[in-house]
Amino acid sequence: MQEELQQAQALYDTLIEYAVTYSFQIAGALVILLVGWWIATKIGNVVENMMVGRNIDITLSRFTGGASKLIVLGLVIIIALGNIGISVTPLIAAVGAVGLGAGLAIQGMLANYAAGFTIIITRPFVVGDTIQVCGVAGVVDKVMLPYTILINEDNVSIQIPNKLIVGEILHNSAAQMLIELEIGVAYSSDIESVTRVIAEAVNTVDGLSEEKAPAIGVDSFGDSSINFGVRVWADPNRHFEIRYALNAAIFAALQQADVDIPFPQREVRML
Repeated sequence: MQEELQQAQALYDTLIEYAVTYSFQIAGALVILLVGWWIATKIGNVVENMMVGRNIDITLSRFTGGASKLIVLGLVIIIALGNIGISVTPLIAAVGAVGLGAGLAIQGMLANYAAGFTIIITRPFVVGDTIQVCGVAGVVDKVMLPYTILINEDNVSIQIPNKLIVGEILHNSAAQMLIELEIGVAYSSDIESVTRVIAEAVNTVDGLSEEKAPAIGVDSFGDSSINFGVRVWADPNRHFEIRYALNAAIFAALQQADVDIPFPQREVRML
């Protein structure tokens, strides 16, 4: 019992001595950390707001602001550790060794981060653009380092790893989406009259682009019909709604104008 009391007393004396000797250094380190955190946050916000104020992409602005904050915070931590007598050189070496091993273990994740960095720097698309990649399409909602999130017309969130985007064929139609239709009419129809009827029907549909006019014309000659092509630009969030409205308006207009929509026919002769 006496021996345990002596050990406890020795431990107590050691803690008191350490507190007395290093209390000011520890307090100073805490103050440095708190002040440094505040300064790092302010610098990050200033950098982000400055870039946003100059109409730079919001994703790139947020990334640059966050990176600035982390750099300043890293310098503050090094200063705070040095203030209490801890050498950061062995720590940096250990972090480097751990980082090498972790990098080999998470190559796929690092590939996503590298691709995300490439997207943010090169900006092949920005938030609000309508893109089609990897067989899916939607409006860009967020561009993060590891992944990009799209929102389609059904309000479904689609998360795509960035490594699947970089190097792939990317369709970017900015804030609009192209709708393509094909209508077949009889060979006896007047081309100019049919073009006018289709154009008038298309113009009755709401949600079409005011900047780009619809393109309407003869697309091909089928076995039993002249095929008219219709290309319009519309709101990507109403893609199918507008497509269905266009089909209904065009069909009704052709019927009213007595334009024949033929069905496939095949003539067989017996010799």
